[in-house]
Amino acid sequence: MNWQGLYTTQRTGDKERKGTNPDPVRNSFLRDYDRIIFSSAFRRLQNKTQVFPLPGAIFVHNRLTHSLEVASVGRSLGKAVGEMIAANHTTESEGFREFYRHELASVIASACLAHDIGNPPFGHSGEDAIRSFFNELEGEDRKIVHSALSENQLKDFEYFEGNSNALRTLTHSFNEQEPGGYKLTFTTLASLVKYPCSSAEGFNKKTGLIATKKSGFFDSEIGTYKLIAAALEIPLKDGYNHVYARHPFVYLTEAADDICYRVIDLEDAHRLHITTIDTFMELFLPFFDNETNEYATRGYIESKLAAINDDNQKVQYIRARWIGLMTEKIARVFMTHEAELLAGTLEKDLLKCLPPADYALIERINKYSVDHIYNYRAVAEIEIAGYNVIGGLLREFVHAALHPHLTKSGKILKVIPGQFPITRNDGDVYKNIQSLVDYISGMTDLYAIDLYRKITGITIPEIR
Repeated sequence: MNWQGLYTTQRTGDKERKGTNPDPVRNSFLRDYDRIIFSSAFRRLQNKTQVFPLPGAIFVHNRLTHSLEVASVGRSLGKAVGEMIAANHTTESEGFREFYRHELASVIASACLAHDIGNPPFGHSGEDAIRSFFNELEGEDRKIVHSALSENQLKDFEYFEGNSNALRTLTHSFNEQEPGGYKLTFTTLASLVKYPCSSAEGFNKKTGLIATKKSGFFDSEIGTYKLIAAALEIPLKDGYNHVYARHPFVYLTEAADDICYRVIDLEDAHRLHITTIDTFMELFLPFFDNETNEYATRGYIESKLAAINDDNQKVQYIRARWIGLMTEKIARVFMTHEAELLAGTLEKDLLKCLPPADYALIERINKYSVDHIYNYRAVAEIEIAGYNVIGGLLREFVHAALHPHLTKSGKILKVIPGQFPITRNDGDVYKNIQSLVDYISGMTDLYAIDLYRKITGITIPEIR
């Protein structure tokens, strides 16, 4: 790969001879950002759990606020890296320098904005609930599904992955005639796919490839990703059918997310009185111990903290300074590994590329978060709710789709909106199940709970 070939304004659904974007104000990559932020799928993230249950008296992050913050950090990373790439390639064309100095930031911000758009309700437990349902199918339903689906198609559900679903959400037309979904640029989409491999070849950490840690596209989107990879000259990994090298921009999208959730989850925990201010400072202030910049030393940070009275304000100050510091460090790390990024051989994320002392501090945060936040009682309760609600919806809808001749099935299938088509053809089992999973994974937490209560008779819907 090379920096010149890693970007294009080509979009999904484009006609072969489509001209260039004539808009002098909104370039192609700003239009990607706008299309995502104004979409209903993005808007629904406001009612999807990030880590803690959605807010009561205290407002914590949801998927939408998290995505906006990740996009902010991603924009800064894209700007910093883009400036360095442009400075290192002064003999390249004006268009090259224009992209890296001014447009890469929009690409990374757009990818960050959409990075969670495929996640189902109830946080990561929503993914687990979908996986568990299809792994635990029994009887006639299991027989029909297993006989109708290929190995890769079956694993799309048994290893359901929000990352793969993000690419589908952004590129699938959902029963509309116009192809291409949101019609985003190949550049932005490639910057989103963290694990560029199919379900059947993914979820295998023994390969040593970062791409096979999870999956990045379903069976239905293999053709779409092939087009993206061909246009951007992303190489296929030797010995695999659908495993590709990572696009270099993906590392920036991933790093922005990694930076944000590590500090934001702890900020939320502090607001909920799960974590103390002393613990927060113990975890983050050591990052400033060896800084030589006068305004980034630990002594300077502590002097500023001493002048702040409110603990929440102290946490916000540390969070802002830490994100700034990590953004600088990650941008430098990215350029240090430029050759590996372009060769497609960097098989670890950028945080793991930090100096050992810094990464040891990251690991302290990871351990604390697992021990005291991700296993907190309220988090466990929302995960249990996710299993019951999503599992219950799938049980009703999938059985109805597999047995449409039953009286109850006909009633249940009428509940599904027309943008998620269900047919009675025996050869459409994969497409039908995908439509159901599309519908359920796109729900908000509250919508899923409300629908579950109605179709199970827990509450009786009002006639409107």
